Amino acid sequence: MEQAMTLLEQQQHLSPVWARYTDILAERGEGACLYAADGRSYLDFTCGIGVTNTGHCHPRVVEAIREQAGLLLHGQANIVYHRPMLELVEALREVVPPSLDTFFFSNSGAEAVEASLKLARQATGRTDVIVFGGGFHGRTAGAMALTTSKGKYRGGYAPLPSGVHIAPFAYCYQCAVGRAAGKNTAAMSAAAPNTAECCGDPLRQVRHMLQTETVPEDIAAMLVEPIQGEGGYIVPPASFLQGLREICDEHGILLIADEVQTGFGRTGTFFAVEQFGVTPDIMVMAKGIASGLPLSGIAARRELMDKWHPGSHGGTYGGNALACAAGVATIAAIQEDRLVENAASMGALLRSGLAGGQSRNPALGDVRGLGLMVGV
Repeated sequence: MEQAMTLLEQQQHLSPVWARYTDILAERGEGACLYAADGRSYLDFTCGIGVTNTGHCHPRVVEAIREQAGLLLHGQANIVYHRPMLELVEALREVVPPSLDTFFFSNSGAEAVEASLKLARQATGRTDVIVFGGGFHGRTAGAMALTTSKGKYRGGYAPLPSGVHIAPFAYCYQCAVGRAAGKNTAAMSAAAPNTAECCGDPLRQVRHMLQTETVPEDIAAMLVEPIQGEGGYIVPPASFLQGLREICDEHGILLIADEVQTGFGRTGTFFAVEQFGVTPDIMVMAKGIASGLPLSGIAARRELMDKWHPGSHGGTYGGNALACAAGVATIAAIQEDRLVENAASMGALLRSGLAGGQSRNPALGDVRGLGLMVGV
């Protein structure tokens, strides 16, 4: 303990740009818990900010990492193929929408978001992108320009990359019609066959943007979180995402689903788009893909990937062998432990209990979410 406290003194040499929530010195993690140097245990509601979907140090994932560490730590993707990356492709093809059959791997969610836009721009020959208010897509310069969940992420960093247009997201809790009727988010989403009567009519506003602020011929892609994460765990009506799909199809715009936080079982399906009846042109993945090792990726149709000029994008560590091995084991653990089904059933139980609390406490304005991605 004394040694741990001495070690903790080194925190003064870490950059304060990391906004901190605790001063816990974590020694180890197991399942849903973190164990600190002082012997205390903590139920980890953060999941490493949406990363440890299989729990901390799932035995199958740990074993895969140990085995791979003795074989190959790094095989650069431009130079060699390695077994873990090809096995990860095979595993992902079992769980992503079938039409998204070609993959590119990076290290972080922000990198994967930027990769998706670079692909969209080269594939369409267009320059601009539409994103949605309250969205979070990362903190690198390009991803930061797409992010509007908190002003402090952008403050002091101007000028940011241009060509970004911000449209409203369908946020039922802010819908005057629904709130006047005394409905909560779940009821409003279920009751809304279309979004024309609620949420400020966001689809009409997107169409209006395409006639006033820009033109469809300039828009390479629409980038959207199927469920907004940092923006408030906001679940839109299915008709909102379906309407975006229709607008994209009408104008030759690519629809990019940012599943960085919603993917790998968190919402009660492997990916959130499954619950909205929508297939994107490009899907972005990260966080839960490798149970804590740095790994991200995008999936798209082969015909799109074939338009991405060889050598125009890449990365030294993307698709790292150790991280890919963890990703293969993570997908297997999610499937074998039935974690997707567990998220669906336990999420329904959680929302039911929270709704009961809401009925007793008017300070709880809303209970919303899908699976175990739940906000209050």
